[in-house]
Amino acid sequence: MDIFFEMHNNIPREGPGNNRLTKEAFLSLKDLPEKPLILDIGCGPGMQTLELARNTKGKIIAIDTHEPFLDILKKRILKEGFTGRVEAKKGSMFSLAYRKNSFDIIWSEGAIYIIGFQRGINEWRDYIKDGGYLVVSEISWLREDIPRELKEFWISAYPGIKDISGNIEIIKNSQYLPVSHFVLPKSGWWNDYYHPLVKKIEALKIEYAADKDALAQLGEEEREIELYQKFSDYYGYVFYLMKKV
Repeated sequence: MDIFFEMHNNIPREGPGNNRLTKEAFLSLKDLPEKPLILDIGCGPGMQTLELARNTKGKIIAIDTHEPFLDILKKRILKEGFTGRVEAKKGSMFSLAYRKNSFDIIWSEGAIYIIGFQRGINEWRDYIKDGGYLVVSEISWLREDIPRELKEFWISAYPGIKDISGNIEIIKNSQYLPVSHFVLPKSGWWNDYYHPLVKKIEALKIEYAADKDALAQLGEEEREIELYQKFSDYYGYVFYLMKKV
């Protein structure tokens, strides 16, 4: 786990996405209060948290379990002048420490896989106000003819992976109204996520040249990147926007 956080330390994002996509998803939400209360779950260093703050007058609580990510976000909050409106707090997506029906929006980019898509949208629903929104991005199959090499990797890494229609069916069965969905472009994987990550991996391979365990973990991350480079037409991250009914 230590080498994982070394890989992911001081890169812009902890998963695919970019500010334009965050803004696009947020601005598609209708009939929000003037100052919505937003919970950003699994915020990482908070690139999307700050973009949400730029596009709303509301208050945002951003939670993560990894304190170094929160420290980075706190510095960014101070730098951008969002103190008092954006709060970075240590917290777990598995046990939200908030009142039921508290939030106008729950937001989670690239993190719901940790708890699982179905479990996450079911359990988090209780904390959303009636008529409020849940917005998540989730890795999803984009085609049916998945190459065996790719399918074996992702079924092992994330057994809960489904196609878009499968996830929308889960959304409907969980008492949400599907509002919209859209696939993240390939640039959303590379620009702020994989390209910076590749540079970190290259540097860490030199630093840990004598550590077989560390090299093995770095190799696993490289493998994931290589698979996306080879098979990016078959899977991707998808924004799912849903309304609590």
